[in-house]
Amino acid sequence: MTDAFKLPALPFAVTASPPEVWRRDDTADAVVADAPAHTDFYINPGGPDSADAETILNAPSLLGSPPSGDFQLTARVSVDFRSQYDAGVLLLWADDKHWAKFCFEFSPASSPMVVSVVTREVSDDANAFTVDSNTVWLRLSRIDRAYAFHASTDGTTWQLIRFFHLGDDTGTHQIGFEGQSPTGEGCTVTFDRITFTPQRLAELRDGS
Repeated sequence: MTDAFKLPALPFAVTASPPEVWRRDDTADAVVADAPAHTDFYINPGGPDSADAETILNAPSLLGSPPSGDFQLTARVSVDFRSQYDAGVLLLWADDKHWAKFCFEFSPASSPMVVSVVTREVSDDANAFTVDSNTVWLRLSRIDRAYAFHASTDGTTWQLIRFFHLGDDTGTHQIGFEGQSPTGEGCTVTFDRITFTPQRLAELRDGS
């Protein structure tokens, strides 16, 4: 079951899957996900016989189709971290074997961490930096046929985390939000200060 609704900050509708996980907090101009236990998007690069985490594709998402052209999607992400790999995510989706997620995640060392995962048949997982709070700013930008992930601790100075390509058919790509709790019994993720800017990011590496 899915449910479409409108976020005031976005110029396109988003679809919640499953709808019961997602709710609007209009007083804070935010969207909130209560991620269920044992939920994630991850395709194990080691294959089914690997000792690493299993392949799993059941995380709750809130996705929509952005306008054509370049853009920047920004949100402040807050997570009530409880278990390893609990996360709030900006999600870029092509299909169930091609997607990318920009995560604010609880690390194995019990530290909030910025993490990126780009999946092209299998998931390529990379850690960035730890954060001294349960809140961080994340930004997803489209630049021609490519995408960039930037993170910020103050919403002003941005650090490039990843620059990548997810196929030429960008017109079919969807963007939005995700919550996950792969090893735990659930967590709550809040996305606020959401903005969508339909213009090109001028510089990747100058902190802007």
